Amino acid sequence: QINKMFGTVVVGVGIAGLARIRDLMNPMPSSPSEHLKFFGFVSRRSFGNINEAKQISLEDALRSKEIHAAFISTENRSHEETIRMFLEAGKHVLVEYPMALSAKAAHELWEMAEQKDKVLHVEHIELLTEEYKQLKKEVAGKDLVKGTLHFTGSVLDENKTGFPAFSGIARLTWLIDLFGDLTVTSATREKQKDKNYSRMTVHFQTANKKPLTWIEERGPGMRREKKINFCFTSGCLENFPQAPRSAVGLFMQDQNLFAKKLLGQVSKEELAAEKWRILRCLDLADVIQQHCEQPEQICS
Repeated sequence: QINKMFGTVVVGVGIAGLARIRDLMNPMPSSPSEHLKFFGFVSRRSFGNINEAKQISLEDALRSKEIHAAFISTENRSHEETIRMFLEAGKHVLVEYPMALSAKAAHELWEMAEQKDKVLHVEHIELLTEEYKQLKKEVAGKDLVKGTLHFTGSVLDENKTGFPAFSGIARLTWLIDLFGDLTVTSATREKQKDKNYSRMTVHFQTANKKPLTWIEERGPGMRREKKINFCFTSGCLENFPQAPRSAVGLFMQDQNLFAKKLLGQVSKEELAAEKWRILRCLDLADVIQQHCEQPEQICS
């Protein structure tokens, strides 16, 4: 595997896609990314070239024997279909979260990747931030009493991004990664169409029956930020620990991880734990959506 090169293509040229193109064209010296050979990008719009990167058709990308892997950076709604096409064509896949907008689809795609012996890697840069790494250290070994994670952000087009439990799955990933498996006790959603405002509130229990709340709130002009309030037997954590800026960009860290998987340098245990976490979060997102979309129960 030492000298093996993997031809890659980027599908979709939004913010993430452009970051992917930049990182594939400038791999970190002596990192696993040096084994990725960038061939070009696929887009529904026609660009010609972007900074030396050339546009190629979807058909050519799927058919080419030289392309071994696809980086999928399209809108959430089309992830599932695009992953399926590239897996069917026998390519490895890196996809931005969420990998699909239903748990059923995610499980099917994962099974398909395993049958074809291909790497299916879901980007979770929210776990790679220095802020999060510090938070995780801070939380380690403490006994949770209760906690809340409250996210605010600008309005999303749900036709493209999906239900908030899926588009906001980065927050759910944090909670599962910090506190272990969770079960949903209730979930509701408030929408004010005229104000373009939406607030989803989810109540979980940890394995030790401790309550955790996730609030995902979006509206015009809302600042993108996360607030935490985690109370432990030893005291409460209400601010993020100070964290240095990372020397390596988040997409580059993620790209290195994907390349390591292609080179067979990630342990079976790590891969299994990651698979469990990703599919578990998508299962929970499904449950949350079902709770929120139930007609109000009339209690007499």
